[in-house]
Amino acid sequence: MKVIAGDIGGTKTILRLVEVLEGGRDFDRVYEAIYKSKDFPDLVPMVKQFLAGKDYLPEKACFALAGPVVNNTCKLTNLNWLLDSHRLEQELGIEKVILINDFAAISYGILSLAGNEIKTLQVGSFEADAPIAVIGAGTGLGEGFLVPSGSDYQVFGSEGGHVDFSPRNELEWELLQYLQGKYQLKRVSVERVVSGQGIVAIYQFLRDRGYAPEAPTIKEMMENWEKQQVVGEIRREPAEVISMAALQRGDRLCEKTLSMFVEAYGAEAGNLALKLLPGGGVYIAGGIAGKILPLMEDGRFISVFKEKGRLRRVVEQIPVHVVLNPQVGLLGSVRYAVHC
Repeated sequence: MKVIAGDIGGTKTILRLVEVLEGGRDFDRVYEAIYKSKDFPDLVPMVKQFLAGKDYLPEKACFALAGPVVNNTCKLTNLNWLLDSHRLEQELGIEKVILINDFAAISYGILSLAGNEIKTLQVGSFEADAPIAVIGAGTGLGEGFLVPSGSDYQVFGSEGGHVDFSPRNELEWELLQYLQGKYQLKRVSVERVVSGQGIVAIYQFLRDRGYAPEAPTIKEMMENWEKQQVVGEIRREPAEVISMAALQRGDRLCEKTLSMFVEAYGAEAGNLALKLLPGGGVYIAGGIAGKILPLMEDGRFISVFKEKGRLRRVVEQIPVHVVLNPQVGLLGSVRYAVHC
């Protein structure tokens, strides 16, 4: 059986055609392509271009979407597309088209990861019949979990990224007040701190507080970004530039920014662990963790993850892994399509 798996985002879309092998647990990649999402008015012409020249149609397609999926429809959050599975089936001629939230796809993809596609931060004590927690910082902050169901798992999404940000020290209290004032907010969600936008917000807070001087190149980049000026054909997002500067060492402002980010990330992952008691493990997904892996594994993340007072011994037993495969969502889309 041939299946199209898609990871549809506001910036780019990855489409992969796979051949599902006998038994449905393994598959071979047949073809893959990456497109700029905004170059297309809809998903249909993109998929037709992807399949051009092939003398067959796949039996199924599963598209992971950056937006809520309700009644087989989705209005993408950062893209002016309204997708409906029934319309896609008719216009593409594919027997079954499945729409799934992108973070749900990541959660299913966790089940298909090989050992070399994760980095273990805390070994803990694995429990086969316990839930698995998934948290992922990227453009925003996603949280979800998997619960054992027979020989497989059920996946559940959540809006955990929108819970209140809870400061742990004086500097984080100042950050909270800074964000409240900057955005005229009564409450600040944890997503405003633990995400790509959070990295930028922490940097702005430390800069405006006078923590350390800005590097000239980053200062120019930030000024252009804050004025919404795009320099050159390719615009690098500030979070990426700040993160790379922190990894290279020598920039105190960027290093402190990522230190605060990693600690806030660890605290929220620990909060999720307390709520779910995921003996199957906590998986750190999203687009950021793998890119800043040296900072995730230097001890700060796990140290804060375990700072849970009387419940410290509980979270110390929970396995914690960073997902290294950036296409885990595609793996999840294939798995979901096969079993749906």
